[in-house]
Amino acid sequence: MKNIVVTAADISLFHVAVRELGDACQWWRIAQTNGLSDPDLSKVETVQPLKIPMKDLTLSSGLPNEEGG
Repeated sequence: MKNIVVTAADISLFHVAVRELGDACQWWRIAQTNGLSDPDLSKVETVQPLKIPMKDLTLSSGLPNEEGG
């Protein structure tokens, strides 16, 4: 697990997922790890810490499977 900080300049968890995990579709993993439901970061007013899960190369589409991930 890696810790980073984000601001409104990061725009969304899609952008963070591309930068940190190499796959925008894995934004949900960052959201799930941090108890978030909205990928939009444009309303973040202060620096926010986020935990970033390890890269998962087994998720070819980046989307959770029907069994929950």
